[in-house]
Amino acid sequence: MIPASKQSTDLIAQAQADPLRPRYHFTSPAAWLNDPNGVAQWDGLYHLFYQYNPEGPFHDRIHWGHAVSEDLVRWRDRPLALSPGSGPDREGCWSGVLVDDGGTPTIVYSGRADGRELPCLAVGSTDLDVWTPLDRPVIDAPPEGLEVTEFRDHCVWREAGRWRQLIGSGIVGAGGTALLYESEDLRSWTELGPLVVGDGHPVRLDDVDWTGTMWECVDFFRLAPGPAGETGAPDGNSADPHLLVFSAWHEGLTLRPFIAIGSYDGRRFSIDRVQRLDLGGRHAYAPQTFRDDHGRRVLWSWMQEGRDDAAQAAAGWSGAMTIPRRLWLDADGGDAAGVVRAEPIAEVESLRSLPLLPLPGPTGQHEFAGTAADVEIAARIETGGRLDVVLFATEDGAEHTDLRVHRRADGAQEIVLDRESSTLAGGCDTSPHAGEVRSTAVETQIRILLDASSVEVFVDGIALTTRVYPTRPDASRIRIESSGGATVTSARAWRLEGAEQPGRVLRP
Repeated sequence: MIPASKQSTDLIAQAQADPLRPRYHFTSPAAWLNDPNGVAQWDGLYHLFYQYNPEGPFHDRIHWGHAVSEDLVRWRDRPLALSPGSGPDREGCWSGVLVDDGGTPTIVYSGRADGRELPCLAVGSTDLDVWTPLDRPVIDAPPEGLEVTEFRDHCVWREAGRWRQLIGSGIVGAGGTALLYESEDLRSWTELGPLVVGDGHPVRLDDVDWTGTMWECVDFFRLAPGPAGETGAPDGNSADPHLLVFSAWHEGLTLRPFIAIGSYDGRRFSIDRVQRLDLGGRHAYAPQTFRDDHGRRVLWSWMQEGRDDAAQAAAGWSGAMTIPRRLWLDADGGDAAGVVRAEPIAEVESLRSLPLLPLPGPTGQHEFAGTAADVEIAARIETGGRLDVVLFATEDGAEHTDLRVHRRADGAQEIVLDRESSTLAGGCDTSPHAGEVRSTAVETQIRILLDASSVEVFVDGIALTTRVYPTRPDASRIRIESSGGATVTSARAWRLEGAEQPGRVLRP
């Protein structure tokens, strides 16, 4: 049997040797990562906790990893925050949040035991490094009288002098839901009923607008309209729009994240509009947000893999985080309820090093080379016009990933990301992504972040995230082409330096 320390060292070396491992996106030191948890800024320092299995790149006996940063892009590992114990989390410490209980850092999370999850609580040291879980759940069971699909994941805030909590769930025969609770002390909770219930019918896995039979990773907050709109905890006395983030789930399948815009009266949430939070579906799953000291609403998501279990085992790692994103509510975005838009946090630009120089090519074509890159494009796209951006392309075209932005007759822009030729390897998800973008801007603004096997696209603030797995070392070309009534007015690109902590260790 290999000693744990040797196993950890070998696993890290294996993971860091994989050329498809992202270099500037956050990943665990090795092994398995999924949902972002407890994202917060505490005493000026950013904290990222996350679902983590240190034993290997597979989901089992989940712990909470922990990392800290001064700038949201350069991270240092801290000791494991939570590990499965002998009580209500003996099968795993699942997703949750960090709150400030009168100066005491406190984690509310889902402990898994006997095949089900229940709300648990852990109290932390002032540096957030040492955590002491309670030996019992703080809620013993789902509400009586409701037949629920699942019961896990938490959003906790202070409102009117009391604690409020949402737990992700679903009501059999009805749809996904977020169950609302109230407490004086975070330890004894009173059920207040469903905050809102979705539409669980029909079961259509191929319908990108279907919200599933259960809502995971619920998050709820206030966000006033405008690029600098005030954001904060839910408040039933506020007329500000309230936003509910959730991830659609169905019978063990992680489907896609959504965000609902509406009004909140202190007990119930009335939805005016639901939009897809990311057009890449499950590749930007389990979002969680927080408000930082700059007043930004910052969102993290888990970038799920798109290669099979055998490839993940051979790589020694699985899962990464998206780049943190700032959310804002565009009241003039083409819908009466507004449109939620996202952009990479400004700190990402501090990772830019040398600009990527254009490669020789035909007139009207822009071409660069890079696999860890930040690309900015501005274009005028008239009705019928189309902009094509080819990513991770080999010189002979054997491997390539294609982004297309087309202006329809109704004024909306259709986005398609085609992964059919993205890899020569088997066992990879090469299905396409598609969606639409509505904006009143004269010029279309496109931002693309590439990082070894990840692609994050932002078209006028609408995100599309995916994973691709090119096999050839020359799959590095980035080509921008326009046709019809499309004109590129600006195209720039930079190499992004890796931000992964050197010499990372799997801490006990």
